[in-house]
Amino acid sequence: MKRKTEAEVIRAVRELERERDSGAVRKTGHWTVAKWLTHWIETIAVPPAIRETSHSGYRVDVYTHLIPGIGAHRLDKLSPEHLEKLYAKMQQAGKSAGTAHHVHRTVRTALNVAVRRGYLVRNPATLAKAPTLSEEEIEPYEIAEIQRLLKAADALPRNSARWAIALSLGLRQGEVLGMKWADVDLDRGTLRVRRGRQRPKYAHGCGETCGRKAGYCPERLQTNPDTADTKSRAGRRTIGLPAQLVTLLRRHREEQARDRAGARQLWHEEGWVFTTPTGRALNPNTDYHQWKDLLKTAGLRDARLHDARHTAATVLLILGVPMPTVMSIMGWASADMAKRYQHVTDPIRQAVAEQVGGLLWQVSEGAEEPSGEAD
Repeated sequence: MKRKTEAEVIRAVRELERERDSGAVRKTGHWTVAKWLTHWIETIAVPPAIRETSHSGYRVDVYTHLIPGIGAHRLDKLSPEHLEKLYAKMQQAGKSAGTAHHVHRTVRTALNVAVRRGYLVRNPATLAKAPTLSEEEIEPYEIAEIQRLLKAADALPRNSARWAIALSLGLRQGEVLGMKWADVDLDRGTLRVRRGRQRPKYAHGCGETCGRKAGYCPERLQTNPDTADTKSRAGRRTIGLPAQLVTLLRRHREEQARDRAGARQLWHEEGWVFTTPTGRALNPNTDYHQWKDLLKTAGLRDARLHDARHTAATVLLILGVPMPTVMSIMGWASADMAKRYQHVTDPIRQAVAEQVGGLLWQVSEGAEEPSGEAD
């Protein structure tokens, strides 16, 4: 044990004795943060142990932010201050607090494994101050705006019912794109949510000779499944369909049959409710751009695709649907999740104002007006 001064040696010995007495002695070895994070993301935190979407997010955090930012440190020398400095640097460079917070959660998860395996005594990420998240104020579309969106969607050459489902039922993008006709019972008017569409991942099929990224390889090969099971019990649900939506889906099925006949041998029958012109599952990125185009066509302000889900939750609130029913339709596991999605819009404010006014200033029929004189 080498230290510059006798006092430092004494402190180091006492620290080792405390670790020995508590049974928390770190294993020998010289992991750097980069070496540990690479080992963790490539051999430990991998599917099927975790979901594909989680793994994708972890990889971005590890290789884009964590290894370049703190990878050179020795694992057992990493401090909360190193992490806090990284989060601050990310936000100064223009990254959002949400991105920095996601990086914080990733490194905390990776270092928890290092603690369990004895490479760290404690996790510095649990001591570091996480980036502060300011909840973004979401402005859902009003009823008249939803009607404009539905009208614009109705003029689309295919898949117009996809947007009606998003705006009326609040299904997530992956849930809509992962739907198959076997999940839909139009006679009973029900829809089962069981899976979600995943973003495709690709590998080279050319032996990496094309000079492009794998996703643009002319012979690219998809390396992950099209869908994954819904991650929570609350997410697996059966939803009743409004009669108007049943009608739209019946029409959509007829339009799809015409597409199938027109595509002939090029059609790939895979059972998807919403497809490409040749029957393939819709790519989430393509779907996102179609949403943006739909907003422009309808002449509405820009919004995230996920805001369609906020809008659907607000409509349910305006209609006075009981909270347990709203949670079931939206696939929420807790009421806390509901608070993030339900927004007080002008129609609700007006209704509350009228109720308060009626309660406080309503004069009973036949009652005498007060004279203003004291008894």
